[in-house]
Amino acid sequence: MENSRTPVALTIAGSDSGGGAGIQADLKAFARCGVHGTSAIVALTAQNTVGVTDIHPVPPPMILDQVRAVATDIGVDAVKVGMLSDEATIGAVVDAIGALDGPPVVVDPVMVAESRAVLLDPSAKAALIERVLPLATVVTPNLPEARELTEMNEGADPADLARAVHALGPRAVVVTGGHSAEGIDFFFDGEQVVELGGPIHSAGAAHGSGCTHSSALAAHLALGLTSLDAAREARRIAAEAVASGLRDLGAGPGPVDVLGLAERRAGR
Repeated sequence: MENSRTPVALTIAGSDSGGGAGIQADLKAFARCGVHGTSAIVALTAQNTVGVTDIHPVPPPMILDQVRAVATDIGVDAVKVGMLSDEATIGAVVDAIGALDGPPVVVDPVMVAESRAVLLDPSAKAALIERVLPLATVVTPNLPEARELTEMNEGADPADLARAVHALGPRAVVVTGGHSAEGIDFFFDGEQVVELGGPIHSAGAAHGSGCTHSSALAAHLALGLTSLDAAREARRIAAEAVASGLRDLGAGPGPVDVLGLAERRAGR
């Protein structure tokens, strides 16, 4: 008899009080993809569309307890790792992933928010590279993050950036193209570079687009897709979420809308 259990994706990330990014964006993206979302919150942020005014890390034992609680009862078919603010948090997350039964792991190396607020302690960058990236099935940096991870210059070719990030240990890399005029994602798995293009929506709202992309990718790994096919789906879903983004909310970059709220209201 075919297993009809609902796939489960776990997000390990920070909470965005404005609901646009972080845990909140991840859970919405999981739902959009038909996957049950669970969470382990690693930090609380006081955040809106304009900026981040405070970050409060969750104690490492509580991070481990959240992951254990989910894994021992509900199960974990894929993991998405987002904001990791400091070395203590990174250590707890590495331990938590190590205690799981080997699900695919998507790492979104969040360093700076859409508002330009710094989310990763600079002293923790080495720990992120050395301890977290080698655990990743797929790592999903945007262009500035890829340059920061590899210390390559601003003129570096995105395909070369993908190869350089791959050399840090993940099984596959998607350098997302949201910060480029072409909007092309570059996928590299150690063998082939694949350009993933599609519509770009410069007039949309992009807060949370990176979180949405990486979470959609993790959700599709939980559904059984290959890394490349999951990356294709993630690019499509993230672009749609930006296109329908909520430009009427907040004074800064509005949040993406992965659930099509305007269409839902119109359909009442």
